Amino acid sequence: MKYVYPAIFRSEPDGGFSIFFPDIQRGATQGDDIIDGMYMAKDFLCLALCDIEEDGEVIPPPSDIRMLNTQPEEFATLILVDTNEYRRYHENKMVKKTVTIPAWLNARAEEAGLDFSQILQEALRKELQIAE
Repeated sequence: MKYVYPAIFRSEPDGGFSIFFPDIQRGATQGDDIIDGMYMAKDFLCLALCDIEEDGEVIPPPSDIRMLNTQPEEFATLILVDTNEYRRYHENKMVKKTVTIPAWLNARAEEAGLDFSQILQEALRKELQIAE
């Protein structure tokens, strides 16, 4: 599901930001700077909404950002998240794939005791430039 919620960023004396969502009562997050704060806000909101969905709770309606009262050290912004995309990215459930390789290569790999799944995972991570 896609959601848009207002977040309130509060400037901290150390230069970072505290970030909370008026409609999500599951804690808050923080960021070292605005870029980190935006990333952390999105991650926090997505995780909180995933938890609410999985717990079977009612998703609270988002507040109208124009109706939020902020202090001078605060600003409000909208954060867009997609819980389905978040789950796909963070889910570690294994899926079975069928691959075709030459018989001679299969025989040599089996003789060497190679783990096909592990090698394929490593090759895909390398090809996609994904660090472990």
